[in-house]
Amino acid sequence: MSQYNIAEAKAQLSELARRALAGEEIIIARDNHPLVRLVPVRLPRRARRPGSGKGQLLRMAPDFDDIPDGFEDYV
Repeated sequence: MSQYNIAEAKAQLSELARRALAGEEIIIARDNHPLVRLVPVRLPRRARRPGSGKGQLLRMAPDFDDIPDGFEDYV
């Protein structure tokens, strides 16, 4: 964790942003009291679409549909 006062943070904002993106915790303080934490924005994952992976499965095991030993009673 690194702590900077507002004036230092303003002067080094690009560098602090780079370090925050790399995973470092950056705290910005006033009068030695922490005010804010600089953290990367986590964008939401895009929704998956049915069929978007079609044709990407390269090989299926020949016994894929076989019932495993000991599971006959469950089918």
